Formats: sequence, C-alpha cells, structure tokens
Amino acid sequence: MTAAGQRWRAAAWYLAFAAFAGLVVAASGQPAQRTWGAWAAAGYALAALTAGLWRSRGREFALAIALAGALAAPLAWQLTGRGKDAGAGGGSLEVVRRSASLLLLHGTPYLTGAHISHVLGYDPYEPAMTIFGLPAAAGLHGVAGDPRLWMGSTAAAALAAAFRLARPGRTVRSTAFAFASPVLALPLTTGLTDLPVLALLCLALGCTTTRLRGRHALAVAATAVGAACAMKATAWPALPVLTAMLAARDGGKAATRFAVTAVSTAAALAAAAAPASVTSPAAWFQNTVLFPLGMTRYRTQAESPLPGHLLAAAWPAGRWAAIGLLCAASLAIAVSLVVKPPADSRAAARRLAVTLALLFLLAPASRWGYFGYPVVLLGFVSMTRSGPAPDGGGSAEAAGRIAGGGHGDLAEADAAVVAGHLAVREHGEPGVLEQREHLPGERKVLEHAAG
Repeated sequence: MTAAGQRWRAAAWYLAFAAFAGLVVAASGQPAQRTWGAWAAAGYALAALTAGLWRSRGREFALAIALAGALAAPLAWQLTGRGKDAGAGGGSLEVVRRSASLLLLHGTPYLTGAHISHVLGYDPYEPAMTIFGLPAAAGLHGVAGDPRLWMGSTAAAALAAAFRLARPGRTVRSTAFAFASPVLALPLTTGLTDLPVLALLCLALGCTTTRLRGRHALAVAATAVGAACAMKATAWPALPVLTAMLAARDGGKAATRFAVTAVSTAAALAAAAAPASVTSPAAWFQNTVLFPLGMTRYRTQAESPLPGHLLAAAWPAGRWAAIGLLCAASLAIAVSLVVKPPADSRAAARRLAVTLALLFLLAPASRWGYFGYPVVLLGFVSMTRSGPAPDGGGSAEAAGRIAGGGHGDLAEADAAVVAGHLAVREHGEPGVLEQREHLPGERKVLEHAAG
C-alpha cells in the first residue's frame, strides 16, 4: 500500500471511531459514557483530519491525538472526581473495592445472601479480580488506589507482550492503537473490568502462534488463560477452544499439559484470593453463578434486550428456557470442537469470538458491552496478520529485509518464520529447531537464520 493509501486508511478508521463515539453520546444513558463520547468524538475527528492531510508525520500525530481525546482526557476527568464512578462502570469499581476490603477482613470477597441488601452487594467476578482493589483496601487514596489504574497497567503489559510475540517490530504502535480504539478506551475510562481479561486472552493467543510452539510459550499461554479464568467467568470458553486447537495441531500431550496448567493456575489464584470460600463455597456460588443468571433476590442490572434476556423476561418459565438454550449451545460448541477443531491460533481466535457472541446472545442476563470480547479477539487477529495494520502502519518489513539480505533464495512467505525465530533467540529460548517438526522448507529457513 502506498503512503497516501496508508494515510487515508488510518483516517477512515478514525472517522469510524468518531461515528461510534457520536452514537454513544446520542444513545447512552450513562453520564460517564456520554462524557467519554464527547471527548472521544472530538479527538477521533481531529485525528482523522491529521492522518489524512499531513503527509509526513500525520499518522504518528493522529495516533497521539486519538489517545489524548479518547483515553487520556476522559480518564483524567473520571479520576479527578468530576465524573467519578458514574454509571455501571462505577458500580463495578465499587464492587471491586469492597470485595478487596472483605478479603482482608474475612478471607473472602463475597457476602452471604443474608448480608446483601441491594444489587451492588453481589460480586459476580471470580476471586482474582479482587486483586485490583487491594491498593485501595490497603489505604491508598486517589488515583493510586483506583482499580482502573491497575487494570489498565496490567492490560497494557499483557497486550504489549501479545503483540510482541504475535507480530514483532510493531509492539508500541499496535498497543497504542488498540488502547486508542473505542473497544478498549471506553471500558477503561468508565471503569469496566474486562480489560485485563481480554489482554490475557490475547497474550495466550500470541503465545500459541505457529512459530512459538515450545513448552515455554505454551506454559505462558496456559498461565495467562488460567489467570483470566480466575478473574472472570467470560474467559472460561477460551480453555476448551485453545485445548482443542493444541490437540489437533501439537498432539494430546501438549493439549493436556496446557489444560492442566491453566486449570491449576486458575484454582491456585482463586484459592489465594478467596481462601475462606474453599471450605464454604455457598457464597461464591450465589455471587458468581446464581446472580449472573438472574436467580437471586436482587437481579443483575445486565438487562440489554438480547434474545436470551427477552426469552427470560417473556413468561415465568422463560428463564429456565434461556438457561436450557445456553446449555444446548454449550454442548453444540463442545461437539464442534471435537468434530472440527481450529487448526491454528488465528482460527482459535475466530472460533472463540463466535462462541462468546453466541453465549452472550443466549444468556438470560447480558449486556451489549460484552460483545467487546469478540471484537477485541477479531481485532487482534487482524492486527497481527501480514499486511498493513488498521492504522496504516506495519508490514513484514523486518522479515523481508532478513529474507532479502544475503539470502535471496528464501521465499518471501518464509520471512515471518525467520523473524519469529530470531525474536525467540533474542529472548533466550534456544533449541527452537529441535523443539518440533517444522513445516516443509521451514528448517532450511531457520538454519539460514541461525547461521
């Protein structure tokens, strides 16, 4: 793609982001979301003009403007207290802070039914989510104690690692563009709790790419999935999807090792973050299972008009019908993973995105915002494939230079293999040539790179 084409491609993305932000201002009933939309729409519009009209450094300055308008300015507005904790995201932050205080006092982040007097008394998150509330519970005030700071920092580190593994050479730019996009900037600004979970899932996908198939990479992927599952139930579908992919690609032993490591990590983190719930799990079950299904005295506020919720609200037995459909869909997904497992990490990301979208549609209590999961997963796949990134930057330039610099007999398609092998060598993980059986022609490429 020409330089002009890259500029206009980036401008088109920022215009699309601006249109979305405008819709948020017009349609949202949450003050925090409308505030974000106002800041973001202006920032994205200015970024689109900058990217399209400034020939030399337009894309770089456009990215900085988008980050300022969609993330830095509205986040500062929230953190300084002018719009702090307004709306659903503020309720999530309140739950995380209170759960951390309960953990320090009683060894569990969950209240029993007898002690819950309003809907925010429930904690629908898995125990490890409480970690982000510990700074505030330990006495830190202001920005330093805000769970958003720790969620955002964790998400940024995990997502940067995911981009570095899946597509070396564009880590900073790709991470910045992802956080400038509405799908990450909006939930981080308004205090929703999905960002660290999403980033950990992307990290797991980055670790399971074809060129990173050693035990160390799969151990990191399993640990990332386990940590995500210990934070939020929405991460659990990633476990069977990635296990099925690894079984089909690398064999049953690798898949079993991955699954055992992931489950053990999730169990260990859950036990560490809620030790009292190990011996008395009733409160955990009520908060994390019954409440999200709408089967408690105070009903969840996740009531977007999606098929599962509409069915649950239609008649007295509708909730059970929705739960039945949800179970049937889960069984169908499990069968599909056995009959036709995804072949690689990109296919696994697409399968996981479809799986989550289907489950969110059929859940008796759900929110439109949950569809950020499939959007982020598909976006990660798009940004890490060969070719221009959404902001108009990035390609297999580094790999191409390696392939062309003294090894003209190497096929262009093998350039990514060379770059990937060299990236792994830089991180001190020797022996990639011996770790697996390589694709046809790939060993020759790696031997050239090693020499």
